[in-house]
Amino acid sequence: MNDVLQLASVGRYQLRYLDTGTGPPVVLIHGLAGDYSAWLAQIEVLRANHRVLAFDNRGAGGSTQVDEPVGTQDLANDTLALMDHCGIERAHVVGRSMGGAVAQHMALLAPQRVSSLVLCASFARLDPLGRRVLLNMREALEWRMNWADHARHSVQNFVSAGFFNRYPERVAAIEKLIGGESRLPACYIRQNEACQQHDTLPHLPRIRQPTLVMAGDSDPICSLTATQALSQGLPNVRTEIFAQASHFFLIEQPEKFIGLLAAWLASGHASTAEPARAL
Repeated sequence: MNDVLQLASVGRYQLRYLDTGTGPPVVLIHGLAGDYSAWLAQIEVLRANHRVLAFDNRGAGGSTQVDEPVGTQDLANDTLALMDHCGIERAHVVGRSMGGAVAQHMALLAPQRVSSLVLCASFARLDPLGRRVLLNMREALEWRMNWADHARHSVQNFVSAGFFNRYPERVAAIEKLIGGESRLPACYIRQNEACQQHDTLPHLPRIRQPTLVMAGDSDPICSLTATQALSQGLPNVRTEIFAQASHFFLIEQPEKFIGLLAAWLASGHASTAEPARAL
């Protein structure tokens, strides 16, 4: 294990990944936008006590980019194959947004490989608002075919109104990050559609692993309606709501997020998780 980015052959694809740290394995799965670097702040903290595997999904970052249909279950199979490549039999799986949808499929496909789940700003099924927001962002990219324009039309969906108004420089940095995408627009469009088609809601009772669900109360993509459906469907769940925060609550309230995540991973989950809180 080292801090050098590597490539793994997974079926027809090459996946770029970072394998760092020592201890119980943790797999980090990024969302629809971005790549493994979305987790850099968390990797820096977690690798002191954990072996951390972070990677670019196919169609993102330095991984293979192909304009073809893809589903969240396909990405789950990719992740399990990457774990095989790295010799990781079992891990805690942390996913944000689309990454959380992928993590659910991992728990359903190979429950013996998943120690626990952490689902950040994620969903089992998008609600009508979430579908509309994703459709609007996809159409903005299709109409303009320009990542900077897409970012300008989308950034307000990721942070709360208070954060947007209070920290213009930080919002500009997020917009620049989104606008600097290197992926083929077609890959984003395909994965946007994968999110809209994702539906594990009927299967959530089969996910028995301890699960931590975290969400922002002002998130229009994964709203409290979608969070409530996710939390109520999972049998062994703890739910934490970030007040006055949105889809990127990891950036808006980073200390709270890493504190909860690190404590969750350190706990070992020997006992059942707390019941989901009413939303």
